[in-house]
Amino acid sequence: ASGARLLPDPWLLSLPAGEFVLAHGDSLCTDDREYQSFRALVRRPDWQQAFLARPLSERRAIAAALRQQSETAKRDKAQYLMDVNPVETDDFLRAHGYVGLIHGHTHRPATHDHIVDGIHVQRWVLADWQASSGECLCWDGERLARERLR
Repeated sequence: ASGARLLPDPWLLSLPAGEFVLAHGDSLCTDDREYQSFRALVRRPDWQQAFLARPLSERRAIAAALRQQSETAKRDKAQYLMDVNPVETDDFLRAHGYVGLIHGHTHRPATHDHIVDGIHVQRWVLADWQASSGECLCWDGERLARERLR
């Protein structure tokens, strides 16, 4: 066992660097209405129960097909649709007390500086995880730093 545990989304995290909210990030991409409809569907308990009742081989095939559809859709979508909505992001940061935000989903790893109601807030976007690599943030005693995992 890895010792990992599934966290609710969002999750408040206290670090020596300050307070952060961990979030998947997809809820902030509100301009992508097609994705938001899909997100609402797959988060419904009845949909999840029906999906999990299927044989594992069928679930894997469905997941692979959905990943392929997602990759195809990303090629045809406008860039702004695949990024966070600025107003939604500011509202999220405001609602969570102007703490830092760490998320993924947008496929655009970077550190963004936001000014929300005159308050500086950092938003860290993590890189995608692949079978061969990933990324994490590490506290080095002074600051957060990105670290590639291979």
